[in-house]
Amino acid sequence: MIRSNHYLPFLCVLIYLVFISCISESEETKAKRIHQSIITLDTHNDINEGFFTDSLNYSQNTDTQINLPKMEAGGLDVTWLIVYTGQDSLSQTGYAIAAANAKTKFEAIHRLADRYAPEQIALAKTAKETREIWKSGKKVAMIGVENAYPLGLDTANVKKFYDLGARYMSLAHNGHNQFSDSNTGETDAIYLHKGISELGKQVIGKMNYYGIMVDISHPSKEAIQQTIAHSKAPVIASHSSARALCDHSRNLDDEQLELIKANGGVVQTVAFGAYLKAEKHQKFTEDKQTLEEEKSQEFDFQLLSTIEERALGFKELRQYQKQYKVFSQSIEKEMQVLKTQTPPVDVADFVDHIDYMVEKIGINHVGISSDFDGGGGIEGWQDASETFNVTFELVKRGYTEEEIEKLWGGNLLRVLVEVEMVAKSLQEKG
Repeated sequence: MIRSNHYLPFLCVLIYLVFISCISESEETKAKRIHQSIITLDTHNDINEGFFTDSLNYSQNTDTQINLPKMEAGGLDVTWLIVYTGQDSLSQTGYAIAAANAKTKFEAIHRLADRYAPEQIALAKTAKETREIWKSGKKVAMIGVENAYPLGLDTANVKKFYDLGARYMSLAHNGHNQFSDSNTGETDAIYLHKGISELGKQVIGKMNYYGIMVDISHPSKEAIQQTIAHSKAPVIASHSSARALCDHSRNLDDEQLELIKANGGVVQTVAFGAYLKAEKHQKFTEDKQTLEEEKSQEFDFQLLSTIEERALGFKELRQYQKQYKVFSQSIEKEMQVLKTQTPPVDVADFVDHIDYMVEKIGINHVGISSDFDGGGGIEGWQDASETFNVTFELVKRGYTEEEIEKLWGGNLLRVLVEVEMVAKSLQEKG
């Protein structure tokens, strides 16, 4: 006769599995409730003006990581659309070309909100407008400028950018310019200004005066330190992560994090694989490339390098992207096997950076960004439709609703309010 206690180990395992299942369901339900009740705000989404036309725009499910259908599917409420311009020589010709490109992107964003999808999305220029639009049920667009280079040498252009809706701007991008040194100086130890230039200081003053947040995500360490010291308002890092966890010049070290905390600013943790876990990202990228190269020969598909892809015109790029999508779908099973053998950087790795910075500088100084359509996107948050997965991971880590609200936009909007208040004060003083 079998004694009943022989079943005890099996019963304990069963109870444990049921308990874990219930906890998981409870966490998911909680995450969904929180995700729906708070403003979710992503501070960095690059754009290509080719997706801002009458026949092709973000009201459709375009082949981009960010668009309105994907935002709706993932519960992403606010997208900061980026006016990015690369830079050429520090010359009037270079400035003029960049200014024209910036103008094109400003106009594209306005067309989306004013003409293509006014019932679905509206442009916000203040923190108050952001909340009001969100409460109305529409999605929110805001504008950030990545690289002040197109301002040229005329600081009066800061006001022009403000009037066009710019509410944050970085002094530099990948390369030193007339205002600031870039983080890229770490590669050769060659700098132009040893921080920021006198003209850069004037631009910061103008940004403070009008109410544009100063973005420190791309400048050099010395430039960041000088910017924080010179700014009369809190700053933001629109898309950067923790250097202690991933040693990349685009990330912020502990000293910089402490400066941002003291300044009252916020670091928008970025979902960019190479800035989260470099070795893991590189290993997966190399193995993925090997698989794709092998399969492209088998399917007679001409695989392009990133450099070759970026050199394509818009029509050619779209055609290639469509072909690549079909190719990717044809090797989906092989890709899933690869991911089990060589895991890609994922949402857990992303939230590790959030955890670190929250521990280091506090919950009030950390936020979230993706860098979608600019190289960002990780396993679990590949595009805006997967936005909920970030909230779910935060809930699983024990963050409260109040803390998640701060991370997802509360902190960034708090900084914007403070920047607006500084601007009002400066304007009143004349």
